[in-house]
Amino acid sequence: MRVAVVGHVEWVQFARVDRVPRAGEIVHAHETWDEAAGGGAVAAVQLARLAGGADFFTALGDDAFGHRSMAELADRGVNVHAAWRGDPQRRAFTFTDRDAERTITVMGERQVPHGEDPLPWERLEGVDAVYFTGGDAGALGAARGARTLVATARARETLRGAGVALDALVHSANDAGESVVAGEIEPAPALVVSTAGAQGGNYTGAEGVTGSYRAAPLPGPPVDAYGCGDSFAAGLTFGLGRGDGPDGALRLAARCGAACLTGRGPYATQLDGA
Repeated sequence: MRVAVVGHVEWVQFARVDRVPRAGEIVHAHETWDEAAGGGAVAAVQLARLAGGADFFTALGDDAFGHRSMAELADRGVNVHAAWRGDPQRRAFTFTDRDAERTITVMGERQVPHGEDPLPWERLEGVDAVYFTGGDAGALGAARGARTLVATARARETLRGAGVALDALVHSANDAGESVVAGEIEPAPALVVSTAGAQGGNYTGAEGVTGSYRAAPLPGPPVDAYGCGDSFAAGLTFGLGRGDGPDGALRLAARCGAACLTGRGPYATQLDGA
């Protein structure tokens, strides 16, 4: 399969703590590390692991963190096509507590690709599946060249008014930043998936058909929730692009999310296509 992601990257510093500090409090981290992450990057790596490679269309700050991001993602099997920006690379800080929950602070403006950027957009024409996490209307139009196009609700500012048909839209039922109201995106996505973590989730398909799915059993103890939702979305994109249908694609997506939860950071235990 040929798969791709159009979206964003954040350079993320992680700190493992017993709990997130209260106002005015100091806590000590048991472990710290940093790496290229963010929704677009995590999904691109998960798709690359499922498909044996993935194209990633993004924008990066032309600084040390931006160049490190490109090199790290390439080392993880992602073919990165980056538009370089003069602004610093967007960064983030993430706490992971003893309950495996992550708490994120982002720093800087979200950097996304534009259709006018000199990127090889023609590579998206006819690919099996694309996941869209951010970009302008031109980038979204290029992504629609794929047989299957899935997007996150966090990109709704672009999705609204673009008039681009989505095969699936994914959003978290527990995140106000991903809430979607009926009619907000036209034409209506063929499939809308609402995720609820360990409670599984629900979906609405063509002609109002509804259903639900269960969370997959964890293959180990929970370690870190960072990247679970992005890995889930990548699995959904892969499954739909492969022709699994909603139920089969959601089973794969749930397995991807569960696998990610059992490792440190987003990449340690992502599901492998093998």
